[in-house]
Amino acid sequence: MRQQVSTGSAWEDLVGYSRAVRVDDTVHVAGTTAVRDGQVVGVGDAYTQTKVALEIVTAALAELGATPRDVVRTRMFVTDISRWEEVGRAHGEVFGDVRPAASMLEVAGLIDPDLLVEIEVDAIVPHAGGAR
Repeated sequence: MRQQVSTGSAWEDLVGYSRAVRVDDTVHVAGTTAVRDGQVVGVGDAYTQTKVALEIVTAALAELGATPRDVVRTRMFVTDISRWEEVGRAHGEVFGDVRPAASMLEVAGLIDPDLLVEIEVDAIVPHAGGAR
């Protein structure tokens, strides 16, 4: 069974992707940035952008029956690796006890020059009655 979540972003229709897709017990969340209502939130603030992106990720997970505790992998793309601590602190506030496999990679740029971070997440939802 395949389920999809959209946030209504113009980019989703234009590029042809979903915010998140669940197939069976696996959830994949697309690269997510701090954009709400078409506007970048937290311009110049990597910590705030990471928090907002993770709020959007968490909402997409919830729509597909998953939680941050189900996350097994995160990928953080940053435009300035020297700001890794800001991004890492926000990531740790959400995933500190979960401790998913994680990567943080510096990239030349994101789709909007005001964006500092983009995050992808993979999760595995336990079967009913199963332990994680």
